[in-house]
Amino acid sequence: MSSSSSSSSSSSSSRSKFMDSGFIIGRKELTRILILFLGLTASCLVLYKSAYPLQRLNVSNLSSLQASPSPLLPNLNSSEISPETIKPKLSFKEVLENASTKNNTVIITTLNQAWAEPNSLFDIFLESFRIGQGTQQLLKHVVVVCLDIKAFERCSQLHTNCYHIETSETDFSGEKVYNTPDYLKMMWARIDLLTQVLEMGFNFIFTDADIMWLRDPFPRLYPDGDFQMACDRFFGNPYDSDNWVNGGFTYVRSNNRSIEFYKFWHKSRLDYPDLHDQDVFNRIKHEPFISEIGIQMRFFDTVYFGGFCQRSRDINLVCTMHANCCIGLDKKLHDLNLVLDDWRKYLSLSEPVQNTTWSVPMKCLED
Repeated sequence: MSSSSSSSSSSSSSRSKFMDSGFIIGRKELTRILILFLGLTASCLVLYKSAYPLQRLNVSNLSSLQASPSPLLPNLNSSEISPETIKPKLSFKEVLENASTKNNTVIITTLNQAWAEPNSLFDIFLESFRIGQGTQQLLKHVVVVCLDIKAFERCSQLHTNCYHIETSETDFSGEKVYNTPDYLKMMWARIDLLTQVLEMGFNFIFTDADIMWLRDPFPRLYPDGDFQMACDRFFGNPYDSDNWVNGGFTYVRSNNRSIEFYKFWHKSRLDYPDLHDQDVFNRIKHEPFISEIGIQMRFFDTVYFGGFCQRSRDINLVCTMHANCCIGLDKKLHDLNLVLDDWRKYLSLSEPVQNTTWSVPMKCLED
């Protein structure tokens, strides 16, 4: 009896020790599994954060965020995520606000793919600002309106204030030869765009990209005058609308008079369907409506705002040089590089030049 009881007690004790041992082993295995799981989870979180970093919400762009999918979430339909994908596109007004001076003035140019190619006109346009006198600080006020996506991509590599305007009806990416149908559409799209700029309350200098900025032109703008325009040929009187005007460089103040004038100018294209904006301006400048709205016009002296039609007579005073009276991208590019060469030589001199001699036009003289 005691032997059986002792044997049973011994057997029970052995089973208890075995179960305790198994329990200890089970806990150790479970601990290892938990540690492994937590390690894998942490690794996955690190990888996820590196792939989709959290973005800070920009309060100033709330309106843009409401109008488009949230940039905080990855685009599951896209093959790759890039900063461009998650960055909300600024409106045209926001781009203008970012670039404007204290008195709400912007410098505007337009750009297409042909002029935006490497070593083409856009490159030397920007270079002129960098080597001009008092022009470097003006670059931050330049807004480049891009007429196609390739021009926008190239602009964004070189400059801050670029805006892509949708032009679904016409492909503006290639070189547009003077007075061809696509050229006329591009010119009138420009007038329409500038009307919108005025309506948003911004003054502007519009400059073609084939104009070299050699000096700050703002001190040479007339203190009065709603609408101020460069000339192919200037005959001495800034009030005379019979100067041969050129729309490639204009300064316009935003007010009711200028807005009404630009609307009238744009509408007048319907009366002259085969003419570009500059020729239509010459047709309407003496219309009674111009006097009725009371817009004050001034025209720039080519001494300060020169070009290949009529070169500045004094390199000590010139602000801009325009490749006007010149048809063809290659010709413009060749001669504008000569303008910059002349300018660099001038900057290297220790004394003012007495007699100005330009190397241009050369290729453009062949037109």
